[in-house]
Amino acid sequence: MDKPDYHIFVCNSFRMSGEPQGICNKKGGPALLQYIEEEVLDRGLDAMISATGCLKVCDRGPAIVIYPQNYWYGNVDEEAVDAILDALEDGEECEEYLIT
Repeated sequence: MDKPDYHIFVCNSFRMSGEPQGICNKKGGPALLQYIEEEVLDRGLDAMISATGCLKVCDRGPAIVIYPQNYWYGNVDEEAVDAILDALEDGEECEEYLIT
């Protein structure tokens, strides 16, 4: 199996009990999964997208993390996804949404 260039983790706030409880889920984390998948395909990026449990940055949710670059982004919506993927295509981080 070839490793993808990027692995994008989308917080969906799932806890050990399996129930979605946190901010990321309530603020649209699940819908971001589909949007990111569509944008990645449209752009031809080599990326895997995964839903995660809570990333522990609830005050900045919805949150995504991109590896191997180790970019952590907060307050992500569709507009932010577009900016983040634009920056990724340019080999840069998107400072506007970066969690530092």
